Formats: sequence, structure tokens, C-alpha cells
Amino acid sequence: MKTIVCYGDSNTWGAEPGTFRRMDIDSRWPVILGKNLGGGFHVVEEGLPGRTTVWDDPIEEHKNGKSHLLPCIYSHTPDLVVIMLGTNDLKHRFSLTAFDIAQGAGLLAAMVLKSNAGPGWSSPRALLVAPPPVAGMTYFAEMFKGAEEKSLALGKYFAIAAKERGCHFLDAGAFVRTSDRDGIHLDKSQHEILGREVANKVREIFSA
Repeated sequence: MKTIVCYGDSNTWGAEPGTFRRMDIDSRWPVILGKNLGGGFHVVEEGLPGRTTVWDDPIEEHKNGKSHLLPCIYSHTPDLVVIMLGTNDLKHRFSLTAFDIAQGAGLLAAMVLKSNAGPGWSSPRALLVAPPPVAGMTYFAEMFKGAEEKSLALGKYFAIAAKERGCHFLDAGAFVRTSDRDGIHLDKSQHEILGREVANKVREIFSA
């Protein structure tokens, strides 16, 4: 049995676009990932709304992804950690470039690869997923002022960060788009697509 930890933000948690509710469990992409992989895999949902890559949020406390990553993976001893973070780093209050956001995500991947937190004190593999661009934001427009243009470059810089860190890479923006209802979160149809695409990548990783 191989264990996969999906480490992300509200899009991994399953936030329903335009609301503050959580989608039903069968609609969330980590669960869809598990169903597509079938037997032999255990998928752990580890999504936290508001989670950043490596930054302390002065308004939303306890959301620094770096702080919780190692305790999380030591708890689950995974074979693979899928990291999809960076959307919250686009908030105007952080004043970050797409390059800096990608480097923050890359640092998390490097932590996984050096952790010895996998089975038998091995280090888990890491899959860095660039989040899809934000667009047409409604409620979040002021919070994410200037984010749309920067988000278009995340795929490019996440690919560079993944190559530098020696981990696997997937650009979610190549397959899914954010909902017209809020411009940040994924509709159920996009969770379905993302779960399938991550499953394809996972099969590729473990067949190598």
C-alpha cells in the first residue's frame, strides 16, 4: 500500500466556489485521485484554507505551510507528497512575485525530499503542482489585487523550481480553470479533471 499526502490550501480542502462551505467528500480532487488510482493506494487529504507556501500571514494566523509540513508527513510516512500551494501567496498583502511564490513552493518540495519521513526512513517523492491562474475575481478582488497577471506566470516558474529541486512537476493550469463564481476556487467538474490528471502523473511517477 502506497500512501500519498495531498498538501494544499482551500482547493485541496474542497471549498465550494462563491460560498464558505466545503464540498461533499466524493467531489474533492484528492478523493477522486484515490478512486482513479484504485487499490494499493491510500490518499490523505491535507488541505487548509488560506495556507501559504512559506509565509506567515499577519491576518490569517497559523497558515504557514512550511511550519506544518514536516509534522504532517512524519505522521503519515508517505511514499509521495503532492504539493499544490501558491494561490494564497498572491494576496496583495504579501507583495510577492510569481518567481518568489514558486521558490517558496520549491522549498517545501526540497524539505520533503530531505525529510527521511517515508517508509523505512526513506524520503518521500515530491510532486509540485502549479495552481491554476486566478481570474474574474468577485468577493476576493481587493484581497488579491494585482494577482491575475502574476498568476499567469506560476506554471513557468513552478516548472523551474521543480527542476532545481529535482522533484516531479504538473501544471494544473494546463487542465483546469477557476470558477466564474469567485475566480479562486474550483468547481466540481474541475476537481474531477484535476483528480484524474494527478492520478495519471502518479502512475507515471511510480512506474519509473
